[in-house]
Amino acid sequence: MAIAPDQQRKRLGRGEVLQEAPPAPVTALCNCLESIKRDWKRQGSMAGLWQEWPRLAGPLLAPHCRPLNVRQGVLIIGASHPQWRQALLYNRPQLLAALRAAGHDIKDLRIQQHHPGNTPKLESEASIWARHPSRIDVHGMAACQACGSPAPAGEMALWGRCGFCRRLQLADPPQSETSA
Repeated sequence: MAIAPDQQRKRLGRGEVLQEAPPAPVTALCNCLESIKRDWKRQGSMAGLWQEWPRLAGPLLAPHCRPLNVRQGVLIIGASHPQWRQALLYNRPQLLAALRAAGHDIKDLRIQQHHPGNTPKLESEASIWARHPSRIDVHGMAACQACGSPAPAGEMALWGRCGFCRRLQLADPPQSETSA
């Protein structure tokens, strides 16, 4: 019969009461995450490669090529243009060394032409801000129909009220949901 450790036993009168074990140390989660990260690299999984690709390929190559697949230790990389394919071929030894140094179990590289589907271009912050409805220098001023306060005309055109009244409208649940 096993005896519980001292920190789990508490004397109560003439007997002892068994308490639950103390929680595991906080570092266990960190170790778990590190273990998963090592497994990603060791098994040649795409998750680890995708995560580290910008650092491994470098800021010039990474936007124009991407890892496509790993088969039996051979990493297949797709290049978006023949010039980038050529750049990958020239940088092949350095890229292979960087992959191995990062802990990825890659034996060889295969580089091929790859035309990804149309990826949406993200707008710049400047272009979004240029047409933002709260810009009074672009859209002008108007009076809010709900509270009568001066408000940007862009907000009035978009929501029919100022931003403050719109926030109050969104915070209040519709009446049909509260009665149900």
